[in-house]
Amino acid sequence: MVPDRTDTLVVGAGQAGIALSEHLSNNHIPHQILEKNRTAEAWRSGRWDSLVANGPAWHDRFPNLEFDDEHPDAFVAKDRVVDYLVEYARRVNAPIHEGIEVLRAERLPGAGCFRVETSDGVLEAKRIVAATGAFQHPVIPPIVSEAAGIDQLHSFDYRNPDQLNAGAVLVVGTGSSGAQIADELNRAGRRVFLSVGPHERPPRRYRGRDFVWWLGVLGLWGSVAQKPGDDHVTISVSGAYGGQTMDFRRLASEGVILLGLTRSCKNGILRFADDLQANIAAGDGTYLALLDMADAYVERTGLGLPEEPEAREVFADPDCLTNPISSIDCAAEGIATIIWATGFRQDFRWIKADAFDACGMPIHQRGVSVEPDIYFLGLPWQSCRGSTFLWGVWHDAKYIADQIAIQRAYAAYDGAAARVAPATAE
Repeated sequence: MVPDRTDTLVVGAGQAGIALSEHLSNNHIPHQILEKNRTAEAWRSGRWDSLVANGPAWHDRFPNLEFDDEHPDAFVAKDRVVDYLVEYARRVNAPIHEGIEVLRAERLPGAGCFRVETSDGVLEAKRIVAATGAFQHPVIPPIVSEAAGIDQLHSFDYRNPDQLNAGAVLVVGTGSSGAQIADELNRAGRRVFLSVGPHERPPRRYRGRDFVWWLGVLGLWGSVAQKPGDDHVTISVSGAYGGQTMDFRRLASEGVILLGLTRSCKNGILRFADDLQANIAAGDGTYLALLDMADAYVERTGLGLPEEPEAREVFADPDCLTNPISSIDCAAEGIATIIWATGFRQDFRWIKADAFDACGMPIHQRGVSVEPDIYFLGLPWQSCRGSTFLWGVWHDAKYIADQIAIQRAYAAYDGAAARVAPATAE
């Protein structure tokens, strides 16, 4: 049963909401968490069957709980991540109410609180934290009509190769999801086409260290999105099959057919941008840049890490890269399914406040809204590159909880500013 009122209402019981609960409790801030589904639902039903974490167990976790049943360098399966989050919520006594959806939140004029309508009734909250995460509503571009007769689904709804109709598959998107799904389908014997957009691709390991370690010592996890568009960088990395560098030339050598960015579809003909070579080259550039930074760091600090010249060796350019394909006939190629790994959009329309830009995105500073008593948590690049990772959202949550504690301290002041007489000299 939803409570009648609370100091701080947290909407969402994923990794963001759970982390925030710990820090709110540490600050002695009364709060409740409402979750429309189950705790950690996105990890349960919004991931494919074989998904593993993209970072090793020693790194992709909250600071106060290890994956004690996993090797530190293992990439943890998604179901184990669910168990981990549920266990963490229990340890911090997170006050989670599952199966309750927040429908509307609006400030009550003069009351100093919000009226919150839910699927289980109405409550009042002094402040609201939207911890609904970065993966709310799957986005499928309106490129291929239903009349084309091709089964289309988002990566959010992909589970395994057996789920799909017989025939070839086009995967659109080369972030971690698209690249890993294309790899899995190809290993399962499917004929796979992969539409490659702009991306970054770090080395999985280099000189005996995982790339998450390199990003840490090089200070790159703390990078902030300073230029327009930097907060939408697509990064292709994988922990699957023990963890390996996502190399699109390697995928092509194993049978995947690479294509440029998907542009249009008419009369069963898919057309692609003439950008495949440029996108691959740009991805190579980010890969080599990180190797260069790592080498410079080793030389500067004198670390005894073994050299790895083979990391700079490249697979031969496949024919589909040397002679890019501009269009394909879906029927002739036997394409029966398109999987759109094209990201998500966020939806904060339930918050009735002047806290968003023209595109509906929060106007905030590190999650603190321009509208008093409204906060956001779990946004991509909320404070830095690491914000959507388990450890990153934990630190963002601490900042939000601290800001709430500061505002509560100001609100508790009940005096009046007074002019204090100066001390007199004796």
